[in-house]
Amino acid sequence: CTECGKSFKMKVDLTKHLQTHTGERPFPCTNCSKRFITKSKLKKHQRIHTGERTYKCLDCGKNFIQKSQLIVHCRIHTGEKPYQYSSCQRSFIDKSQLVAHHRIH
Repeated sequence: CTECGKSFKMKVDLTKHLQTHTGERPFPCTNCSKRFITKSKLKKHQRIHTGERTYKCLDCGKNFIQKSQLIVHCRIHTGEKPYQYSSCQRSFIDKSQLVAHHRIH
């Protein structure tokens, strides 16, 4: 990439990457005004409109629209809290909880 120096093995990957610099978003959502860089990002977004919940928790059966939501949810079952606030040593299951806690200090 002449813009940032990042290298790609395949030209198609470089072409997709260049869109991050140009702001080009050729894939519009038919349900709202949002546009996306890739077709896969559009499909992921469209689950919000369809309510499709592809990702299922194997522990409790709860379903999620995004994989990242499932990952955070599973931490409830495992007890994992990877986001630690260094000042008071409290830990949280996701970054948004850490940021919210930081605001009270």
